[in-house]
Amino acid sequence: MPIGRVTQVVDCRESMGMGKGGGLAQRGTISEAKSPDVIVIGMSPGRRHVTKPVCDITSGLRREGAEFSVTTLVLNAGSGVPADSPVAGHVLGAYFGLTEKEIAQIEQHKVAILHHGNVRSHVVHKVRFILEHANIKAIVVSQVPIDFEDLAKEGIKTAVVMPPPNQVRTKGIVVDIVSGVTRGQTPGREKLAEVVRAVMKVLKSPT
Repeated sequence: MPIGRVTQVVDCRESMGMGKGGGLAQRGTISEAKSPDVIVIGMSPGRRHVTKPVCDITSGLRREGAEFSVTTLVLNAGSGVPADSPVAGHVLGAYFGLTEKEIAQIEQHKVAILHHGNVRSHVVHKVRFILEHANIKAIVVSQVPIDFEDLAKEGIKTAVVMPPPNQVRTKGIVVDIVSGVTRGQTPGREKLAEVVRAVMKVLKSPT
């Protein structure tokens, strides 16, 4: 959509909204921008996994004057935890996963914003699983507080703490973390500003 003199692209959904969550796209959908810069990845919609903050983050990036294209991807199997997670046997319901198509869509972009919820072990293992399969710089946005050490302990490469070389499990790398973004609620302006600063830092980086 045109804003001022510059054409900026915000893609929030490609099909009819679903239930509670601000009318976000249904599971397994992506709305693509012509120039893939930032992809915001949300959990699958459902009774508990309300994905409302994802569209708020997408529109917040634009309101802050960011000059890049933003794409939203709603995962087809974004609920639960990965089947190889140590807590998988204790979690009811479907396993978290990615399709080959979703991996390819993620890797088209320069940076991914990974939005997860309020269980630390679930957040860490979802991030690990995504970055095992997708080679991309990532910003983790979660409700529960986590730090780079939490991620590195599970073999996730980060910009601050690296796992031992023989314990690295990911292709991608976490470059920033924004905690305190509550699932199902609109993030405050300060939290959106944190996300914008993290995204701009990655996009302005020469590597």
